[in-house]
Amino acid sequence: MAPKPRALRRQVTLWLVAYAALISLAVFVHGYIVNEQAEQLTWHSLLKSELDHFVQRSAEDPDYHWTDSQTVQLFGDDDDSPPPPEYAGFQPGIHDGIAYQGRDKVLMVQDVKGRRLVLALDITELQRHENNLGLWMVASNLVAIVLLGLLVGWGMGRVVKPLSQMAERIRRLQPDRPGQRVELDPRASSEQKVITDALNDYLGRNDQFVERERSFINSASHELRTPIAVIDGASELALAQEDVPAPVRHQLLRIRQTAAGVEQLLALLLVLAKDPARLARSSDEVRLDQLLPEIVADHQHLSADKDLRLELHAEVPARVFAPVAILQAAIGNLLRNAIENSDRGTIRIAVSAPAIVRIEDPGHGMSPEEISAIYARMARGDYSGRAPCAR
Repeated sequence: MAPKPRALRRQVTLWLVAYAALISLAVFVHGYIVNEQAEQLTWHSLLKSELDHFVQRSAEDPDYHWTDSQTVQLFGDDDDSPPPPEYAGFQPGIHDGIAYQGRDKVLMVQDVKGRRLVLALDITELQRHENNLGLWMVASNLVAIVLLGLLVGWGMGRVVKPLSQMAERIRRLQPDRPGQRVELDPRASSEQKVITDALNDYLGRNDQFVERERSFINSASHELRTPIAVIDGASELALAQEDVPAPVRHQLLRIRQTAAGVEQLLALLLVLAKDPARLARSSDEVRLDQLLPEIVADHQHLSADKDLRLELHAEVPARVFAPVAILQAAIGNLLRNAIENSDRGTIRIAVSAPAIVRIEDPGHGMSPEEISAIYARMARGDYSGRAPCAR
């Protein structure tokens, strides 16, 4: 079962929301990278200047000592303040986001005259504000994407509404109602106008075609019924003669029976052309095992000039609910084709449950004896050069 196609409004909305989400993600990642680079430059400039100031003051005044504050600490300036073991593994340079005693630190590591100095700046509060700002940015982006989706969905609903209404009007078209047209919404786009005009033109041409077909069927029915009535009347007059030989009378009865069947078939075909539902209501329960002998008898004369034998197997009762004339025409056409396309042999007609009719014919071909004779001539060398064939 094929999956149900999604609505155009939903597809466009999903694509635009996905596009907005990707753009927001790209902007967020870009902002994060720029922020990290800016932080690195800021920390490097700030801590480098502080450390250079300390080194310069220490060189000018041997008695100068660094005084730690709540946010800035210097390690390694003397033997009393060595770097903590947590800072021992860092190489010279800037190191951001270092956790130390539950606080976030940024370190400036520098080797001065054989002594490693570590300047630590506490950025815990700044990091907390930065994390909160990041969460607010993510939340605002999500809200913006949701609002954008709702706005796009509402806007696409207004844009696609004329198209949806046109699709609904097309769906309500009835095949048996002439003169139907698809109305165009005043808000429709130029593309929808092209579609509507093309569809209305098609409906108009289809109405003309159906009308021509109905006129032809009506005229053809009258033209065909006239010769059938003449045949039926002539056969009836011939049967009224008392000196008609028995074989001729039998053939005349077959002519009248066939003419009546053809007239009934014409009536059914007219009903089928005008109202198929009425034809379905005229169906009857038919026994195929009883109908097939009549059809075979009606077509027996077609094999009179051929070495053909019609073999009927209708022992199994089989019932079908359908118009009798349609069944006679359908099975008769199959049997006629089998006779016309066969030269010799046996045509087998069989019926099986629940209501299956099988017709097997030998077709145009050569018997095994004819094929053997051709190969015998080839062996003797008097074959004309044509390729042998068998069906």
